[in-house]
Amino acid sequence: MEDSNRHKGMRKRLALQLYEKGIQDEKVLGAIQAIPRHFFLDKAFEEHAYEDKAFPIDEEQTISQPYTVAYQTELLNVQKREKVLEVGTGSGYQSAILALLGARLYTIERHEKLQKKAKKMFDLLGLLGIRSYFGDGYRGLGEFAPFDKILVTAGATEIPTALKEQLKIGGVLVIPVGNSNHQKMLKITRTTATDYKQEVLKTFRFVPLLKGKNSWKNI
Repeated sequence: MEDSNRHKGMRKRLALQLYEKGIQDEKVLGAIQAIPRHFFLDKAFEEHAYEDKAFPIDEEQTISQPYTVAYQTELLNVQKREKVLEVGTGSGYQSAILALLGARLYTIERHEKLQKKAKKMFDLLGLLGIRSYFGDGYRGLGEFAPFDKILVTAGATEIPTALKEQLKIGGVLVIPVGNSNHQKMLKITRTTATDYKQEVLKTFRFVPLLKGKNSWKNI
């Protein structure tokens, strides 16, 4: 795979577009400029990889538009060495952004084909510290909890109790919640062992967060 000066120039323009749309975090914009999004798309979409659009990937899933990735990442406010759970690996693009920001990342995907493909991409990019799992993200990864941050990259009809319980006190969960047509982005902060603060933010549209796998495994 080639990452040419032309690709890098397109990423720089994309980062500028995201800044103009309201993304202010320089670390997030820097990660957008650094990660070759075209690596995560089928060859047919390569020429469009740096448009601010979502595109289809395998298993009837999508790679989120860059603004959505940047928006969720900015809300999460990842600090170096923080332990982060990502629910919905998908193409692996969001995972790569989080890892580049210094997260100790655990990512889980319910479609095994996507999980395996993303893991190969992490290896190719030298992101060897990402721990990638196949299983039901609705249940989280309780064995590795608690997490400083949790990011959900699919639309939920409710906030999974398991994910709230896997946050550290002071930890943050970012999750889109709503119906099949649109979801509100929620930022949930665990303030005590039993209390949570909830902020309701912008409207988005994600593929649904599914559940049903009864186990997970590291591949």
